[in-house]
Amino acid sequence: MINDKPNLLVLVGPTAVGKTKLSIEIAKAFSCEIISGDSMQVYRGMDIGTAKIQSSEMEGIPHHLIDVLNPDEPFSVAQFQDSCRQLIPEIGERGKLPFIVGGTGLYVESVCYEYQFTDTGADEGFRSQMQNIADEEGNEALHARLAAVDPQSAERLHPNDVRRVIRALEIYHMSGTTLSSQLESQNKQSPYNLCIIGLTMDRQMLYNRIEQRIDEMMDAGLVNEVRSLLGRGFTRNLISMQGLGYKEILEHLEDGVPLEDAVTKLKRDTRRFAKRQLSWFRHMKDISWVDVTDHKNFSGNLEAVRAIIAGKFQLNLEYKSKY
Repeated sequence: MINDKPNLLVLVGPTAVGKTKLSIEIAKAFSCEIISGDSMQVYRGMDIGTAKIQSSEMEGIPHHLIDVLNPDEPFSVAQFQDSCRQLIPEIGERGKLPFIVGGTGLYVESVCYEYQFTDTGADEGFRSQMQNIADEEGNEALHARLAAVDPQSAERLHPNDVRRVIRALEIYHMSGTTLSSQLESQNKQSPYNLCIIGLTMDRQMLYNRIEQRIDEMMDAGLVNEVRSLLGRGFTRNLISMQGLGYKEILEHLEDGVPLEDAVTKLKRDTRRFAKRQLSWFRHMKDISWVDVTDHKNFSGNLEAVRAIIAGKFQLNLEYKSKY
């Protein structure tokens, strides 16, 4: 039977595993346009802390959903879905292969399987009550409330992601069902001919790469980037400014936390984030995993990925990598 579904290529993996560099070579090999599957790279001016690909690194490959919003504009999984529903057919009509690259698991999975989210509405009074708990008792106290009723969502969400923690609590408060149970009940039938590649590597090596990346972010001027955002009026109460790298540096700039302590906390929180990412992706179906622990063997890792994609989409490649 001929599969008449449109092709969709996806590359996922934890932060610092090497998705960006590999994605460019894949995109050149398969004539792709890349859609960023990262919830933070949509924001202008938040470049260093999000490890955003720079124009000079794109090698002419079109990238979408990067630098499309200001930091004070909200961005949700529903908006990401809507954007992808528009972008994917447009890319296909240009004769290119749509290629989602990123580490925000819910965003990526919601597009791959066309999730339908229950409209539970909003309870502004409840939201204010939960926000007061976060303000007065701390983000960890609010997160503990979520862990008590929906441990799966609590494992996925960072305590600093207050908006999404509150939304998960609100869903349970209003519907009596958890966000995680809603996700589990999704049909998970894809409207696409999917090829999902997951990158993984030795855990300690990944943690070492995370720490090295953060050191490089500091050298590249992360503190000045956060200071510049503050100078433009983007305050710490914004969801974007609660992201990894920004919250910790804000604690240094506004609360007097020593920079060394802020960086240590950032490294710890990023390691924990990577662990949650891997946990999420391990529960996704249809992923073909490629172990890139031998990251110096870039050409070998690229060939392994290319073989999976060519087999899935039944393509015969003449592409030659420079590696």
